[in-house]
Amino acid sequence: MFLIIGLVVVFGSIAGGYVMHHGQLGVLIQVNEFIIIGGAGLGSMVVGNPPGVIKRVISGCLGLLKPDPFGRKAYEELLQVLYQILQKARKDGLVGIEPHIEDPEKSDIFKKFPGFLHHHHAVSLLCDTMKVLLTGTVEDHHLAEVIDTDLDQHHHEALSGPTALTKVGDAMPGFGIVAAVLGVIITMGSIGGAASEIGEKVAAALVGTFVGILLSYGVLGPMAGAMEARVGAEHAYLLCIKAALLAFARGDSPMSAVEFARRNIAPEFRPSFAELEKLTKAGP
Repeated sequence: MFLIIGLVVVFGSIAGGYVMHHGQLGVLIQVNEFIIIGGAGLGSMVVGNPPGVIKRVISGCLGLLKPDPFGRKAYEELLQVLYQILQKARKDGLVGIEPHIEDPEKSDIFKKFPGFLHHHHAVSLLCDTMKVLLTGTVEDHHLAEVIDTDLDQHHHEALSGPTALTKVGDAMPGFGIVAAVLGVIITMGSIGGAASEIGEKVAAALVGTFVGILLSYGVLGPMAGAMEARVGAEHAYLLCIKAALLAFARGDSPMSAVEFARRNIAPEFRPSFAELEKLTKAGP
C-alpha cells in the first residue's frame, strides 16, 4: 500500500510541476527511450545474477504491495507459539515434542498459529534447533554457533535480491545517458532539417536521461531500500526465536525463555510483560 502511495506522490509531483511550467506531458512519452532503458536494465540484471536472485527480486517487489508481515500481531503470535512448544518440552520432555517438530504442518500446536506456520524459515529454525537439542550432544556455545551460521546464511541470501535491484537502480542514469546519446546521434543525422524537427529530436533524447535518473532515485532505489528493510525485519523476527531457544537450552523456564525473546523485539512492536502473561495464559 505504501509503495503505491509513494510512487503516486513521486510521479504526481513531477508531472504536476512539469505541467505548471506549461510542459506538454505527451513529449515525455517516448516509447523508444523506455525500451532502451528498460531492456538494458533487465538485461544487465539477467547477466549479473543467477535465476534464484532474479526470482527473489520479483517476489520482493511484489511483497512490497502487501502489509509488513512482521508487525506487532506477528510477534504476539510468535511469543505464544514459543511458550507453548517450550512448555510442552518442559512438561513431556523433548521426546514429547518430537511429533510436532518432525511434521509441523500436522502439529496441533503449530496449527493454532497459521501466521507463524506461514514463515517457513522461522518454523525450520525452531524445529531444526529443537531436533538438535533432542540429540543432547550439542553444548550451549556450539548451539549458538549453529544458529548464527543458519541466520547468517539466510540473511546473506535474502539480501541478494535488494542488492541486485540496487545495482540496477544505480545503473539507470547511465542507461539514460546511453538512450540520450543514441537520440543525439539520430538528431545529428537530421542537422540540416527544420529547427522545430531538430528540437523535437533533442527533447526526445533528453527524456532518456530524465527517465533514467527518475527510475534510479525515485523508483528502484527506494524499492530496494524497502526490500532491505523487510529483510532486516525478518532477521529481527528470527533473532527472537534464537534468544528463546538459547535460554531454554541452558535450563531457563519456558516463561523466562519467552521473556528473553520479548526483550529482543523492537519497542515499536514489543508487548509489555503484563501483556505477555495474558498472551501465554489466553492461548491463540
